[in-house]
Amino acid sequence: MGRLTLEELRKLRENKKAEIQKRETDNKDIDVIVGMGTCGIAAGAKEALDAFIAEIDNHNLKNVRIKQTGCMGFCTYEPTVEVKVPDMPDTIYNKVSADVAKLIVEKHLVQKQLVSEYVFDRPSVDILKNK
Repeated sequence: MGRLTLEELRKLRENKKAEIQKRETDNKDIDVIVGMGTCGIAAGAKEALDAFIAEIDNHNLKNVRIKQTGCMGFCTYEPTVEVKVPDMPDTIYNKVSADVAKLIVEKHLVQKQLVSEYVFDRPSVDILKNK
């Protein structure tokens, strides 16, 4: 490896700071939890996770925590993703492909609307009316 210039070192430092900041959990109030059990991974959860990360970066959403979890117990409906947004019901989405992940970021995280066609589980109607 050759010597780095001062400018290259500064750029490398900024890139690493940005990566570390993504892992911090303070001041983040939105959770996106991707089921990464073997059934989820086999169904495409890694691609969905990558799409969430890229789309959250595209929208410059600094208040989102992306987490991975094991099997959520819905193997037939994998990949599954749970989304927790303040003042909205906690929601589990199913069959989340990379394209669906982008849609969830745009609709649920940015516009605060459920992506109904992919909702697997959400609170009952009477609870939704109160939110």
